[in-house]
Amino acid sequence: MGLDYALVYARDHLYYNIPPAVLLTACYFPLCTKIDIYKVLFLIVIAVVSTTPWDSYLIRRRIWTYPSDAIVGPTLFDIPAEEIFFFIVQTYNTSLLYLLASKPTFHPVYLRGKRLLHDGRRLRIWRWLGAVLLVVAISLGAGLIAGNGKGLYLGLIMVWAGPFIFMLWMLAYQLLINLPASNTVFPIVAPTLYLWIVDTIALRRGTWVIESGTKLGWSLWDGLDIEEAFFFLVTNTLIVFGLVAFDNALAILNTFPHLFPSVAPLPSPVQLVRALLVSTSHYRDERIVGLQEALKRLRKKSRSFYLASGCFEGRLRIDLILLYSFCRVADDLVDNASSGVEARHWIAQLTHYLDVCYAKSEKAASRDAFVRSTFPTKAQSALLCLPTAYLSPTPLYDLVRGFETDLNFSTPGQFPIADESTLQIYGSRVAGTVAELCLELVFYHNRGQTTVQQRREIVQAGGRMGIALQYINIARDIAVDAMNARVYIPTSWLESKGLRPEDVLQESSSSSVESLRQRLLDKAMKIYEDAKGAIELLPDQSRGPMRVAVESYVEIGRVLRNPGYQLKAGRATVPKGRRLRVAWKALRKG
Repeated sequence: MGLDYALVYARDHLYYNIPPAVLLTACYFPLCTKIDIYKVLFLIVIAVVSTTPWDSYLIRRRIWTYPSDAIVGPTLFDIPAEEIFFFIVQTYNTSLLYLLASKPTFHPVYLRGKRLLHDGRRLRIWRWLGAVLLVVAISLGAGLIAGNGKGLYLGLIMVWAGPFIFMLWMLAYQLLINLPASNTVFPIVAPTLYLWIVDTIALRRGTWVIESGTKLGWSLWDGLDIEEAFFFLVTNTLIVFGLVAFDNALAILNTFPHLFPSVAPLPSPVQLVRALLVSTSHYRDERIVGLQEALKRLRKKSRSFYLASGCFEGRLRIDLILLYSFCRVADDLVDNASSGVEARHWIAQLTHYLDVCYAKSEKAASRDAFVRSTFPTKAQSALLCLPTAYLSPTPLYDLVRGFETDLNFSTPGQFPIADESTLQIYGSRVAGTVAELCLELVFYHNRGQTTVQQRREIVQAGGRMGIALQYINIARDIAVDAMNARVYIPTSWLESKGLRPEDVLQESSSSSVESLRQRLLDKAMKIYEDAKGAIELLPDQSRGPMRVAVESYVEIGRVLRNPGYQLKAGRATVPKGRRLRVAWKALRKG
């Protein structure tokens, strides 16, 4: 009988708990990072340590029991090893499901400081309402325990889990309330429903028994006691709440350098708790707003880089998003100007902004005042949040000079991209510089992990890769640029086909133009093939994400090579499923 039981419980794990663990591991493995492993192990330790005394008490009180001759394996405080394994595997599976669901989530934008009054008031109301409900639930549980009757098991669950949930709610209420349901509700509900089904099978087999004198006698459905259903709901809630609190702490640590100047790659539990205990009055709301606006721009303007951004972590991810936001805002100020005069005005102001940031002006101490008095409100956060403290000025100045090429199109009949050399210079200024800036951020946040020679090689390759991606961008946008009276195909190339730039403005989809599109893509792909090897020289934490960023954009070029590609707003698009497959493949290479 004992061996049969042991085999039954082992089969339950083998059939129902281990397969989801294997499947979730296979799905998440390419995305997994050191901080993810730290989270899961941390939660598993907490789960085992906090559940073992409670479970042991229930067994000793015979609130639930196992057949008398069923325990053949080792026990810990009367708890079978199979039960301890269940604590581990449940925490592992629910944690991986949460990590999968929340991987794209940019947690800093869900923080709120006290000066964000509207959200702050609403959050405080929900916080204290939740606290009151949890205190009531704990009190009801204590009452059921005091009755020592049929509600004993339910009361013990409420009194055991309630204080933990209360603590996590009070510490991480901002993210628990603000995060999308896909990050919170889904990773609680999905494994709970699954375990309800598995537990129903186990109870019907008699794998374990809940004593009738300690349960209410209610069932969620035939074979599943309400206490068991509640237990799985509560334990999955504890796991997800714990993970959200962990991410809440990381968001605070990474978002506010003025509070935490340095953060360890794997923050200690003490540092995590310190972060959660920081008063919201110390949060910088303007930084939170800047990150919200930056993420909105990224999501709207570049699906490829938005996808890739989810693979970066910590302060590097934050700074890359802020860098993109600045580049996007600066480009829009020039592109959306109503006249050439206005566009030149913004180029001059952007140059002066860099002078102020890099102390080339008497106003070096008043960057904030200059930005607020000079630039439109919707553009200010991008300039105020740019991390110029550890970005070189030269690529930023070159980027602004690249906008001057776009400005030359404002003169009727003028097409500044005369030949391939001019095109390469333009690509270097507007894209190669951005690649260089991205790499500077990578090196800054991964200090000491590359040699000087490696950094030099990576930056040179990055500049060439930026040019390749700009060529793909130009090839994609021929029709859109033509509607704006712009032609980035070199005039010398057009002349070789008997065309003038004006002909492209009139007919951007002719076979001759299409052949030049493919020529441009050929150039881009050759540069890409020559430069992509340098990605493997990057630090481990950045190698996979950078590969995703590059491959996601290069995939646009591959789509353009296929006849009948889809158009959206005049541009070729990569279907979402294909983008995800490309990202998955890029990460697996690591």
